[in-house]
Amino acid sequence: MCRWLAYTGNPVQLETVLFHARHSLIDQSLHSTKGATTTNGDGFGMGWFQDPHDIPYRYRSVHPAWNDRNLRELARAVRAPMFIAHIRAATDTPVQETNCHPFRHRRWIFAHNGLIRSYPLMRRDLLVAIDPDRFNALEGSTDSETMFYLAMTFGLEIDPVTALERMAGFVEATAKKHGVEPALNMTVCACDGEQIVAARYSSERNSRSLFHTTAFRHLRELYPDDPRIVAAGDDAYLLVSEPLGDRPDVWSEVPESTAIVVRGPKVEYRPFVPVAP
Repeated sequence: MCRWLAYTGNPVQLETVLFHARHSLIDQSLHSTKGATTTNGDGFGMGWFQDPHDIPYRYRSVHPAWNDRNLRELARAVRAPMFIAHIRAATDTPVQETNCHPFRHRRWIFAHNGLIRSYPLMRRDLLVAIDPDRFNALEGSTDSETMFYLAMTFGLEIDPVTALERMAGFVEATAKKHGVEPALNMTVCACDGEQIVAARYSSERNSRSLFHTTAFRHLRELYPDDPRIVAAGDDAYLLVSEPLGDRPDVWSEVPESTAIVVRGPKVEYRPFVPVAP
């Protein structure tokens, strides 16, 4: 499966979390410790906001993250207050740029780790449920992109958590019609420049790993001379598929069936309950 992270806080260089951490996302692309696969080398992508009201920037590549020189240069050059990064381990769909996360529609970017089981069997039924005005924006062939546009169809821009719950409920209901159970395993993240919305959920209650930290204040006390940590600020928030370091007092696992909404310093946790159609 894949690995991803999302950050919000004071602007920081992307390389701070992509390359410099002990178990950075780039290290996870080669040595994942909590994923279904150890190596995630089927592409990389990141999306970031310079202005919360503008369309986010995006970089995607089919190169393995550890071997992409352009990524290293870009991560060193870009400072952003909010971003998503994703490394891919392909399942049933081709390794191509349009299948690399994050996916983008208007101001929203979206990343996913997990799968819709037997996706080819129900793909048509899921695709025809996408709003016709958004359907032509699809570029790839992944279950993840389909999930994104279903969430957009169900109101991601208006009520993000409910939209994700409706998406999950629709996928499970469609899968049940095809005799597929359990249907869905996901950790997902969506950002619009002003908020990060994430969820950890699976039909079998055995979701892919997801951790978070708000302990930047504690890290600043421990490492007051590290400019990378100082730059993040006290209210910085980080979501990761697996911890970037080995300090248990810094990282907490996101509980099963939980949604998270982060707006500035405010972090809200709530139960994630799929809504059947």
